[in-house]
Amino acid sequence: MAKERHKIVPASYLVLIEDDKILMLRRFNTGYEDGNYSIVAGHVDEGETFIHCIIREAKEEAGIILKSEDLKVCHVMHRNGGKGNERIDIFISAKDWSGEIEIKEKDKCDDLSWFSFDNIPENTIPCIKQAINCIKNKIFYSEFGWD
Repeated sequence: MAKERHKIVPASYLVLIEDDKILMLRRFNTGYEDGNYSIVAGHVDEGETFIHCIIREAKEEAGIILKSEDLKVCHVMHRNGGKGNERIDIFISAKDWSGEIEIKEKDKCDDLSWFSFDNIPENTIPCIKQAINCIKNKIFYSEFGWD
């Protein structure tokens, strides 16, 4: 009998920067970190790549149209969410995009705004705050929640 392999939840995050500001959204009515800021993101579906995931999520959540050739991985986080909830988070920057940026999932998000890298909201999800700091400081890999 084959041993069941270790499972890790994969997710993609969009790092959209304009004029030294990052696009952030406030979670609402999701049951996870509601009232706190994050960035456009989503779980990678089976058979989907990290790049295809963020292209899909950007359009679904914020009306942002991305092309794979404009995307680049800028940070990787190995995260321990507790209770066997281990994750690999891939943060992807876009050098170009189109579309009108707006809240598309009003039942899950109640704010979508640009924030200075030096002045992100206090109520930013801690692992997102760490990732943004790493990206700002050009740190490619980090770990979160292992202490």
